[in-house]
Amino acid sequence: MRGEGSASKKKVFEKITEELIELKNTSELMIDLAYSALLLNSVELAEEVEMLEEKMDKLHTDFELRILSSNFKPEEAKEFLGLMRIGSVTERIADAAEKISSLVLRGLKSHPVMNLVIEEAEETVVRAKVSEESPLVGKTIKEARIDERTGMWILAIRRNNRWIRPKSTTRIKAGDVLIASGYTEGEEDFLHLVSGA
Repeated sequence: MRGEGSASKKKVFEKITEELIELKNTSELMIDLAYSALLLNSVELAEEVEMLEEKMDKLHTDFELRILSSNFKPEEAKEFLGLMRIGSVTERIADAAEKISSLVLRGLKSHPVMNLVIEEAEETVVRAKVSEESPLVGKTIKEARIDERTGMWILAIRRNNRWIRPKSTTRIKAGDVLIASGYTEGEEDFLHLVSGA
């Protein structure tokens, strides 16, 4: 019996750990996208941040509910206070990212210095859905060599209701929405590659 209880607690602990990692990774991605949205005046990126904020709210609620309903002894539960506080901090970071990106969505006039930065920037941000015909399907980011072929770098991949910070080993699937940043002249090549046209 005792073995079953400790195995069950271990599973709960592992799930709490997974959820905390996802909270951390999501809040980091949101900050990256929010700053890029502001610097590039990109409505597309700001919209991604807004969608991530909705996801983040649910992740944070699920995380706290899991801890509160875990049936740990009082002395064990005490150890989870720090984790709950870290979860709250990730939620505040996500809220700050949403506020940054909302400036772009509301079309507020930016500071004249910021306007100069945007005008001088040779970079753009684009998002595109990977078609079944795309030569990218089934390839890893490294194998696809998108940056070499188009001058665009993948910032994030939206797959169904998940956002992925891509690694070189991340495999691209049909239906993925690729969010990429790079030089303006590479945008058309990137769109052709993703669509398979």
